[in-house]
Amino acid sequence: MDSFVFRNPTKLIFGKGQLEALKTELPRGGKILLVYGGGSIKRNGIYQKTLSLLNEIGAEVHELPGVEPNPRLSTVHRGVEICRSKGIDFLLAVGGGSVIDCTKAIAVGAKYDGDVWEIITRKAEPSDALPLGTVLTHAATGSEMNHISVITNWETKEKIGWGSPLVYPRFSILDPVHTFTVPKEQTVYGIVDMMCHALEEYFSPSPNVPLQERFAESILTTVIETAPKLVSDLENYEYRETIMLCGTMALNGVLKMGMRGDWATHNLEHAVSAVYDIPHGAGLAILFPNWMRYMAEKGIAIGKFLPLATRVFGVNPAGKEEREIALEGIRRLRAFWSDLGAPARLADYGIGEDALDILADKAMHAGPFGRLRPLEREDVLQILRMSL
Repeated sequence: MDSFVFRNPTKLIFGKGQLEALKTELPRGGKILLVYGGGSIKRNGIYQKTLSLLNEIGAEVHELPGVEPNPRLSTVHRGVEICRSKGIDFLLAVGGGSVIDCTKAIAVGAKYDGDVWEIITRKAEPSDALPLGTVLTHAATGSEMNHISVITNWETKEKIGWGSPLVYPRFSILDPVHTFTVPKEQTVYGIVDMMCHALEEYFSPSPNVPLQERFAESILTTVIETAPKLVSDLENYEYRETIMLCGTMALNGVLKMGMRGDWATHNLEHAVSAVYDIPHGAGLAILFPNWMRYMAEKGIAIGKFLPLATRVFGVNPAGKEEREIALEGIRRLRAFWSDLGAPARLADYGIGEDALDILADKAMHAGPFGRLRPLEREDVLQILRMSL
């Protein structure tokens, strides 16, 4: 395995009724920017509860509503301006991964003299950031316990992931009850996203990582056991609780210990949603099985596909060739996502052959990508074509 240093400074506050922790975790009398999305937290009561708690500690509250599902640079800019003009000293993200990602970008942008896009595109390194905390309302991205953020520049049609140790949340409050009102479709997209995080780490070229592989497999098998029950019973506390913790553990750095994941499919999906603004989890549901099939059919790292097929998806290897075992596992993954209600084709979003060159150009903006086997432009085109 690779040498590594593991550190995660985020304080995770998990369980029913934990919103009260805001009174002890936030600075008393502070100037707080409350960041949230399209208004669901107002409909389900979380917004009012949060404001009441902030009032109890004498906070001066400013708000940034309307964060998009693929958070946009323009919204980050608005948040940065509020921070500078109002002297904000703490950021509170109440929402899902998009809201948290946006808040992380605001945190570094407020302390940077230039345009925060320079940091996101790695033309500059942040040296400081405002502190932030989160109240998670959608289990999916794991952004509540990591240093990663993805921001879309709608003007240039670029969607870029970036990260900095400066933007680990100081604390994250995870109450599964807060996810009860997430609609079935969005719940499914979150399930796909967290599974893809585990899969991205799983497909690592790092040698001798049996423990890490089994960590990832345990997350995948737990989600597979729980997800069908959850989508049939959206207000079941135990199912929401299990899925919520799986989402956090899939991308809080534990799976990265000693191995570096592939992450080619995420890069490819970012190209698609940068142009078409489709839900991230939906894009992954379409693309990931086709990336897997493309690799398996070429016999690339077939040893990674075999334990996944047999230990996670229950494929009986008896009398089967390695390639056949791998492809059966991939078919079972595709069927599992389809049974949950996730899309399987780019055509479901009106994306056709005429878009492939543009999408390939976006995906290749920084050259070949992916660690298991770097993808060239022709590889990207073939995977996209398989996904039509």
